[in-house]
Amino acid sequence: MELMRNLLPIICSLLLFGLLACSGPQFPKTNSDPAKNNAKTFNQDLNDCLDAYPEAPSGSHIKQRISCMNLKGWH
Repeated sequence: MELMRNLLPIICSLLLFGLLACSGPQFPKTNSDPAKNNAKTFNQDLNDCLDAYPEAPSGSHIKQRISCMNLKGWH
């Protein structure tokens, strides 16, 4: 019983972390312009955003790349 009481906060923390990690920003997949909603255009726009925002140790590049894709019409 004592072991269970000691593990409960750890288990709750892990569950909460898992839920928060899964609810982060979603990477855009579809374009609002049907003519641009294809794999070729997606890859071109993604490469532009990857070049514009290189990987950063802080992880800030992820939000910047999502914003870049949003500006190109991807949601």
